[in-house]
Amino acid sequence: MEFERPITDWLPLTKKEVEKRGWDELDVILISGDAYVDHPAFGTAVIGRIIESEGFKIGIIAQPNWRDDLRDFKKLGKPKYFFGVTAGCMDSMVNHYTAGKRLRSTDAYTPGGVSGFRPDYATTVYTQILKELYPDVPVLIGGIEASLRRVTHYDYWKDQLLPSILVDSQADLLVYGMGEQPLRDLLRLLKKGVPFSSLTTVNQVAFLQDGSKELPKNKQWETVELASHEECQKNKLAYAANFKIVEVESNKLKANRIVQQVGGQTLVINPPYRTMTEKEMDQSFDMPYTRLPHPKYKKRGTIPAYEMIKFSINMHRGCFGGCSFCTISAHQGKFISSRSEKSILNEIDEVVKHPEFKGYLSDIGGPSANMYRMKGKVESICERCSSPSCIHPVICNNLDTSHKAMTDLYRKIDAHPKIKKAFVGSGVRYDLLVDDFNKNNEDGNHDEYIEQLITRHVSGRLKVAPEHTSDATLRVMRKPSFKYFHKFKEKYDRISEKNNLNQPLIPYFISSHPGCEEADMANLAAETKDMGFQLEQVQDFTPTPMTVSEVIYYTGVHPYTLKPIYTAKGADEKKNQNRFFFWYKRENRDWIKDRLTKAKRPELISQLLGDQHPNHMVNSRTGNKNHGKTPDKGGTNVPGWLSERRKKK
Repeated sequence: MEFERPITDWLPLTKKEVEKRGWDELDVILISGDAYVDHPAFGTAVIGRIIESEGFKIGIIAQPNWRDDLRDFKKLGKPKYFFGVTAGCMDSMVNHYTAGKRLRSTDAYTPGGVSGFRPDYATTVYTQILKELYPDVPVLIGGIEASLRRVTHYDYWKDQLLPSILVDSQADLLVYGMGEQPLRDLLRLLKKGVPFSSLTTVNQVAFLQDGSKELPKNKQWETVELASHEECQKNKLAYAANFKIVEVESNKLKANRIVQQVGGQTLVINPPYRTMTEKEMDQSFDMPYTRLPHPKYKKRGTIPAYEMIKFSINMHRGCFGGCSFCTISAHQGKFISSRSEKSILNEIDEVVKHPEFKGYLSDIGGPSANMYRMKGKVESICERCSSPSCIHPVICNNLDTSHKAMTDLYRKIDAHPKIKKAFVGSGVRYDLLVDDFNKNNEDGNHDEYIEQLITRHVSGRLKVAPEHTSDATLRVMRKPSFKYFHKFKEKYDRISEKNNLNQPLIPYFISSHPGCEEADMANLAAETKDMGFQLEQVQDFTPTPMTVSEVIYYTGVHPYTLKPIYTAKGADEKKNQNRFFFWYKRENRDWIKDRLTKAKRPELISQLLGDQHPNHMVNSRTGNKNHGKTPDKGGTNVPGWLSERRKKK
């Protein structure tokens, strides 16, 4: 059974669909590297619906062919105001390549999961084509690829420092971060007759201007200047110092404007908006989405990313964890934006109407599942703070970490007559639930939450991300000591046993992260083996733009201290670190023995290879217990930080 609804319920993808709406021209045309799924988890749909809600005629060109006569770019004609361009929900390079720079064979945002439907550096390629075809039409770029490449950045795939994406793409304006607030202001100014070229005092946009020109005036903003792109190319320490400034400004409630000289031009990055309010969040999620892929894809197969989230609910955005390798806070912000209970429960009322819905929600969560409605107790203290993390190295005294709002909401969702089970599929930030780390548990709300989570909302296994066992590596990652994972597991096991539940914890770990040496990986393998884990869900570190870890990888120093930090760089070094995960594979046995003998670590040889397959071993990919059998396949590379593991991630 399928929905039968008019094609005009979706935003138009073809000229015929435009005409069915009675339009003879469009105000705005969006170009996207993803297939068009009309659902609030997909950025193109959100942006399209905002443009529609502001009274503009909007069309979408999804995954245009950039290798033929470019007819896809011409099919909707020329927009009245501007073209909007996004590479999609992921950086196109993370989407295309593994950490080992091997081409991926699938694309989760394309019908049938088929790869090859978007170019490398999609934002730049699409924009250059538009500038050639329509030189007089402004181009506005956004999405995670543009957002995280807005300033000088290291590109892992080209192994070089690149200038702001505005330089190569030739776009007129860039919206960074979650784009709802700047987009609404831009649209309202355009409607009033303000020319596109004058939209330079809107918050959360970036643009290039002639180096000799004065900066646009705004009395509320102070301006901070970075080392020029050319200086960064000559001096890695200048690049590292730049990053610290950019991250600090990104994590302020009241940030400064940033400027940087590049090739005779000035890059101007206006400060971001304040965190979205509950009302603004609800506006984004409550628009008239069909919650379905466009009907044109029916014969091409399902869209894997949609299948993964079609029965899930996003409760909030942002993350105050500030992990060194993660782009969530750089793109969505450090401060949490939460939806109202009413908006969330209304969305569930829509989800249960889907003809394929069988009573199970796959996820009620966010980037980190358990940060809903968490914020500073005294906002004026947050206004003076520029720390990249609210919970590293310790939890801020001003952070309200109560899980009560979440627990209450989970219970209301549980009570819905058409919900059999609502699972938490997002990763849980377990350190918030460990009393030794998080002292703010006076009323026991953390214990109440974890009991509710384990007994009602775990689908066979629970995902958590300790990321490493070495405290030195974890400090570089901005993650807590592994001893807190032990404490969390004790609590988890105790509650599971009390309720007669067999729901394994599935921990995620990263190899080759800055600060991690081979001995650290051997220790990780030994310690997790002792805990009963047989690791298969393995992520090799990928240096993605706008992260601390990327800066360390490129420069060899930490941007905050400028002190050297070791990083595994060569393919062999990275592969060697990864192999320790798979101590249980026969082909790795002699290699591990040889490496640890040379390292003079006989105790680790005994720990790793002495008893290869204990019966209590839990397979970290399937959650099943291993009864002495060696798996046929090795670990999997989990794609990028905006995969479901790092939700947009």
